[in-house]
Order: sequence, then structure tokens, then C-alpha cells
Amino acid sequence: MRWTGVFPAATTQFREDLSVDHEATQGVLDALVRDGVHGLVVMGTCGENNSLEPDEKLDVLRSAVQVVDGRVPIVVGVSELDTPRACRFAARAAELGADALMVLPAMVYVPQPHELEAHFRAVAGASDLPIMLYNNPPAYRVSIGLDVLERLADLPTIAAVKESAPDTRRFTDLRNRFGDRFVLMAGLDDVALEGLVLGAAGWVSGLTSAFPQESVALVEALQQGDLATALRIYRWFMPLLHLDAEHDLVQSIKLAEQIMGRGNERVRLPRLPLRGSRREEVIAMVEKAAATRPALAPSSR
Repeated sequence: MRWTGVFPAATTQFREDLSVDHEATQGVLDALVRDGVHGLVVMGTCGENNSLEPDEKLDVLRSAVQVVDGRVPIVVGVSELDTPRACRFAARAAELGADALMVLPAMVYVPQPHELEAHFRAVAGASDLPIMLYNNPPAYRVSIGLDVLERLADLPTIAAVKESAPDTRRFTDLRNRFGDRFVLMAGLDDVALEGLVLGAAGWVSGLTSAFPQESVALVEALQQGDLATALRIYRWFMPLLHLDAEHDLVQSIKLAEQIMGRGNERVRLPRLPLRGSRREEVIAMVEKAAATRPALAPSSR
């Protein structure tokens, strides 16, 4: 498992009756791979994990494994109401061909640190797959503290941390405390470049689903030491990247995909498609970004 490069948090596509559209979902994944991304996160927040039934999750993973066919690693979200369900899904994901797990705290309940540790330990014990822990305090009301990571450091399969806290000091604190014990992944789009500069090996990105070529070019520029190019792309991208920090990020990203001809905006309840002034605002932002796309080096296209 190589935790490096751009890993879009891919969307799950739905038909008009809101059943899972496996063909369209496979099309979204295949297009991202062909555009050069380095891995895929399926059934994360943007994949509407918690809006899917247990059997639907397994079917989405089967479809993803089939279409990707080993071209890039597939990281599957583990986001459940309780620990036993998370363990069962983790075990099945390993059987179905996932390459790694992105493990979230148990949904709804806000745990104490020792409960959070116990949850992650249990899920890690359910399979041999490498694990990326997902830290996103604004969205899930839980912060994976340095003390919890210290106690989990003995588990070899816990390999990475997706850092989505808006405070970029976390990257330096994690590096100072743990060295290279955990691979760090930037997880919040509008501080992604900061995270990458501060030591993140890769970027788990929401808006890559709409603009994958620019996302790959940004990371490639940083890897080559070309900060000027990375900044040029990042500044162009920033109005859209801010959408990733909002509570309606899934609807915004799916609408952006639809405008760019890469998917549709249908979401499952309790989400509803954007409407009114918010919808008009996002459409204008995407259309402006599409009209002003930065020129990319041939190798990045």
C-alpha cells in the first residue's frame, strides 16, 4: 500500500429512484483512474456511507474492485453506528478485495479517549488490511488525540492518519511526536497544500472528483519542488476547495461533478440537492473555475 499522491473521496451515484447506480459509479471511478489519480477512497463521507444499507455497501465495493482492476489501491470507508458492525464490515471488505480501510469513530456517540482506542483496536483486529484513521473533529465531534495515537502505535496495521482538522499545526505536532510512524494524509481541501508542505504524503480530496487533472498536477508540482506551479493551481482552486469545509459538501461536490460531466447530483435523504441561492452560488463558482482552468504541463494531463 502506497500512501502517496491524490486519493479522491469518490461519490456513490444513484438512479432517479435513488437506488445505487453501479454502472454510473463505476464510470466515475474509471474516469478518475484514467485522469491519473493515485488511489481511490470509496464510501467515505462523499460516498454517502451512512446512507447505504449493509448489502449495498458490499455491492458498491464489489463494483469498485471490478472496475479498478488493481490499477490503483482502493481504500474503503468504515463508518458504522457501533464497533461490532464496523468489525464485520472491515472483515468483509478484506474478503472482497479492498486494499485498505479508512476507519472513522463510531457514528453519533461521542467517545471518551479509552473508548475511541477500544473501537480502533477492535476494527484493526478484524482484518489484516492497512488502516488510515480519519480525524475530522468539525464533522464528527471527535478528535483523535495524540495520546490515543500513542496507545495505538503498537498496532502495525494502523499505518496512516487522514488529518481533516482545520488547524494545520496538527501536522507538525504529529510529526514531532511520532516521526514517520504514521503516514499523514491531508484531508481538508482548503488547507491541503499547507498539509502537504508540512509533511503529508498525500491528499484525500473531495473536489478532485470534479477537477482531477488539476489536483494531480498540484501534487506532482509539489513533489518536483515547483512551489510556484502548485500555488498557481491552489489559488485558482481555492474558492471551490472551501466547499469541502461546509456541511453541504456532498451536494456541492456532486453538483460540481454534474456540471463537469462526471456524474449526477442525486443524493439520498436526509440530504437534498442544493437549491435557491446556494445552488446558484455553487454553479457560478464551478462555471468560473471551468472557464479559467490553469494551463497544465503535458505530463499532468
